[in-house]
Amino acid sequence: MAVEIPTKAGGLMVNPQQNPVALVQAKLKEVELRFKGWLAKQSIPVEAAVVTVTSAAQGAAIGAFMGTISGGDGSSLLMPPPNAASLNPDAMASLKQAQALAGGPFVQARNFAVMTGANAGISCVMKRLRGKDDVQTSMAAAFGSGALFSLVSGMGGPNPAANALTSGLFFALVQGGIFQIGQKFSQPPAEDLNYVKTRSMLSNLGLQNYEKNFKRGLLTDTTLPLITDSALRDVKIPPGPRLLILEHIEREPEFKDRRKGPR
Repeated sequence: MAVEIPTKAGGLMVNPQQNPVALVQAKLKEVELRFKGWLAKQSIPVEAAVVTVTSAAQGAAIGAFMGTISGGDGSSLLMPPPNAASLNPDAMASLKQAQALAGGPFVQARNFAVMTGANAGISCVMKRLRGKDDVQTSMAAAFGSGALFSLVSGMGGPNPAANALTSGLFFALVQGGIFQIGQKFSQPPAEDLNYVKTRSMLSNLGLQNYEKNFKRGLLTDTTLPLITDSALRDVKIPPGPRLLILEHIEREPEFKDRRKGPR
C-alpha cells in the first residue's frame, strides 16, 4: 500500500509511485486550458494585447539568451569604419542590419520582443476577424513584424519608411513560402481530409490529443456547426476541453450562424 507524503511545496499530497514530472505537466496543461478558455471569451483588443505581451516576453527571453551566449560583443566587431561618411546609403543600411543582428543581450531581447510580439498580435487579430489561419494571415503578421523590426533596430538608414516597407515585404514573402511548404508537407492522408478544419481547431486550442475522439465518433468537419455538449461527451472528451471546443465553434463566423439545437 502506497503512503502519501507531502511535497516540498507543502500541502499537496502525492503518491510516490506516480511520476512527479507527469503530475507537473498535467497541472501546467490544466492551467493552460483554463487560460485559453478565459482568453477565448475576451474581446479582440484584450486577446490581442495579452497575446502580444506574452509573446513579446518569450521573444525577449530568447533574444537575451542568444545575446548572452554570443558574448554580447558581436556589435563591436561591426563598428562603422573611419570612412563611414563616404559609404553609400545601401552599404550603411547593410551595416546597420548586421549590427542589429549582432547586438548584446539587451539589443537582442528588444529585437526579438518586437518581432515575436508584433507577429503574434497581428496574427491573433487576423484570425479573429477572418475566422481562419491561412497564408494571408501568416504573411500579414510577418509583414508587420518585419516592418517594426526595421524601425526599432535602427536599420532604417536614410529612408526609414522605405526600408521598413522593404523589410516587411521580405519577412512576408519568406513567411508565406515557409507556410506554403509546411502546408504541402503536412497534408493529411486521404482518409483524414474530412478532419482538416477539426484538426486546425484542436491545434489552435492545444487539444490535439482529442483528434482520435472526433474520428472515433465520426465527428467530421461537416458536423462541426452541429456539435453539442452531449455529442462531445459521447466520444469521451472531458468537461474542460468540451467547453473550449464549444466556445470556439460558437464564436467562429463560419459556424455561429449555422449552429442548431442546444449546446
